[in-house]
Amino acid sequence: GISMGTLFSAYEDFPEFFKSLLTNIPESGNGIPDILNECLYNLRWMFTMQDPADGGVYNKCTNASFDGMVMPGVTTKPRYVVQKGTAATLDFTAVMAQASRIFSRYKKRLPGLSDSCMNAAIKGWQWSEKFPDLNYDQNLINKTLEPKITTGGYGDHNFQDEWFWAASELYITTKEKLYFKMISNNYAIAFSIPAWNNVFMPGIYSLIRNRDLLPKESIKMIHDISNHLLQFSDSLINNSKSAFNTIIGQSKKDFIWGSNAVAANQSIVLLNAFQYSANNKYLNAALSNLDYILGRNATGFCFLTGNGSKSTMHPHHRQSISDGVAEPVPGLLAGGPNPGRQDGANYEFIEPETAYTDKSEAYACNEIAINWNAPLVYLVSAFEALQKLF
Repeated sequence: GISMGTLFSAYEDFPEFFKSLLTNIPESGNGIPDILNECLYNLRWMFTMQDPADGGVYNKCTNASFDGMVMPGVTTKPRYVVQKGTAATLDFTAVMAQASRIFSRYKKRLPGLSDSCMNAAIKGWQWSEKFPDLNYDQNLINKTLEPKITTGGYGDHNFQDEWFWAASELYITTKEKLYFKMISNNYAIAFSIPAWNNVFMPGIYSLIRNRDLLPKESIKMIHDISNHLLQFSDSLINNSKSAFNTIIGQSKKDFIWGSNAVAANQSIVLLNAFQYSANNKYLNAALSNLDYILGRNATGFCFLTGNGSKSTMHPHHRQSISDGVAEPVPGLLAGGPNPGRQDGANYEFIEPETAYTDKSEAYACNEIAINWNAPLVYLVSAFEALQKLF
């Protein structure tokens, strides 16, 4: 959900750039921007995760346990759809509401898609109203059901941010007061860097981006959240303590599982502040974290495969390991330094900024995941689109 929201937001912020960007995917040249073609591929899968009988959305489709390091298409283990939940349904609702307004611009090429997205979003919202706090608890499920599911649980116990994001996207697309009431009662949540279990900020970005299209009732709220965005962005800049003059590194807490996603998402916060204020200090600060990802960091690694003179060569990525090619698939962002080292691999260095090892078994620092590759797509695309300002 957060990865789809990030890619959709990249398109909404820089539509002209993406209209001209051809990435040589099979759909290139079909009259729909390539980034939306990629989103559509995943969107169609997301449709299948909603129960047509009641509108609830399953938490995941998964093997009972992880496959080995093999290529796709050779696995034979059964897969399961696992429990509907409030967080999954509201994330789905937000994505579908955002997709509905985006694909409404392509009704001739994709007839009925925008309406289908909105219908799915409304059904998801209505299900969530009936089940407002249904948590996905994998350990609890495993006590009573077989087979036991041991793939990542991604449990989330706080749904306030999911309610806010879903309501924000629905309000922007429909302008209905029902959703405005929800967001106006919850927009004072403390601003923080978004993550898979914290999707408050995508709602903030969308509300500010679409502020000129919203009803007058939202004027005060938009003014408040815009000021909060600038204050939060200023705190990122003012608290920066990194020896490498980057925004990331102001706290040990930046270096978590997927720390490169923290870096990219910090920059997205700053880019949204720039787009609202036109103050170049936010643009320059955002650029520092792109420099960090590409090598200006304590490890000396460029964390993007296939780039630079010292880049990640052994990511925790099944295709890169099992395809018989020495080099990894290019263009993948590794997770980044993580002193938690939950994988049990041997790390030469364990300080927060240096706790990275380029080994495929070190999944706590070298995993490939869409929820840090998506913000990198936003980040690099934004600078391509905005480069005329330099």
